[in-house]
Amino acid sequence: MNNNNQTSTNIVTRFAPSPSGQLHLGHAYTALFAWKLAKRSNGKFILRIEDIDTGRCNAQFEKEIFEDLEWLGIEWDEPVMRQSERAQAYKSALDSLIEKQLIYQCFCTRKEIIQEINNSIAAPQKNHAQYKIYPGTCRSLPISQRKTKLLSGSPFAWRLDFKKALEHTGNLYWVDRLKGNQKVTSEKVGDVVLARKDIGTSYHLAVTIDDSAQDISLINRGADLFDATHIHRLLQKLLGLKTPEWHHSPLLKDEFGKRLSKSEGASTLRELRQKGVTKSEIWSLAIQNLATSSVKNTNFKS
Repeated sequence: MNNNNQTSTNIVTRFAPSPSGQLHLGHAYTALFAWKLAKRSNGKFILRIEDIDTGRCNAQFEKEIFEDLEWLGIEWDEPVMRQSERAQAYKSALDSLIEKQLIYQCFCTRKEIIQEINNSIAAPQKNHAQYKIYPGTCRSLPISQRKTKLLSGSPFAWRLDFKKALEHTGNLYWVDRLKGNQKVTSEKVGDVVLARKDIGTSYHLAVTIDDSAQDISLINRGADLFDATHIHRLLQKLLGLKTPEWHHSPLLKDEFGKRLSKSEGASTLRELRQKGVTKSEIWSLAIQNLATSSVKNTNFKS
């Protein structure tokens, strides 16, 4: 087994928020943990702004991210990278995959994909969990139909033919510092979108390219992205990129077991400050996640 991992000394970590909302406690933990790992090894902590979704991101949220990190006492070591400025890097990677014939055009609408998944789930002999991912509808689309759709100007997205790509690379492995060696598998991810018709890239492609460009040696992020690492490791091999290690932290939850996230309406760091919560308390609450994934709201000042 050859993981091609970088050494654990002089660790380079990153914090890569999306400026589509304000930072909350979960963000604080991720940033603090990555920052401390880098500093303890005399390494680097890098800040990246993941703003490819221009419809949801804005400059005010980015400004507030900087302010929140500065309030926490976190400093970054290099100029901030913004994904919105890296379209050519993503296009070059995509062109390489097109040349290798490892991605294909998907003409499915979101509604059509959901319907296809529902149809697959309905089959009584199938494992339901296996079909909660894109079923590969356009993977085997006849060439004649594909040409007709392209000539008519039908919009499409580029999808990774995961199984074909894995056959191309052979067995691959990656290391999570909490769960150990992991073998790349397609069961939980399927043929993901690598380039969106309205943006030209996707999270999976952009983050893989950027982590390599910034020489990140340890990627610290939430456990909800654990399965996505199978995709990123495969892309690294296909594109000839270095392989880092990963640390997937347990997700912070409130006293009711609800995940602390933007979508769940978690209290932001700015709101906590307004309630009188201090920087030291934020640090303490974040570090608690090393031992438990639950944070009691009653610890905050009212």
